[in-house]
Amino acid sequence: MNLRSHKEGVANEILMHLRAKKKSSKDISLYEPIGTDREGNEIQIFDIIETDTEDAHQKVTLKDDIRLLYSKLESTLSPRERVVLKMRYGLYNEEEYTQREIAERLGISRSYVSRIEKSAIEKLRPYF
Repeated sequence: MNLRSHKEGVANEILMHLRAKKKSSKDISLYEPIGTDREGNEIQIFDIIETDTEDAHQKVTLKDDIRLLYSKLESTLSPRERVVLKMRYGLYNEEEYTQREIAERLGISRSYVSRIEKSAIEKLRPYF
């Protein structure tokens, strides 16, 4: 191999490297340090990015909790407690109502709706 072809080979390698680097020059790492907070801790881009998406674990946990809620709702609460929670929180894809609206529909006082709601929630609390 002569010196000229060797230099051309090296030049080609350098050009290919520069082209590849140019393609990724706008890439950034989420873990790249961007500064420090008041306490002197390093802040990374990842730390300040907000997201609306939940991770898979949270979605599965939520589905399990919902399934458990509906199960315990049926097996633990009285019919009146179920009706009040269903109306109050829009369970079973129903409309949500205020305590006052529930009281009017059921013909009971708003404070009684409040007591029923509180009692029902306290019965369900140990499961969560």
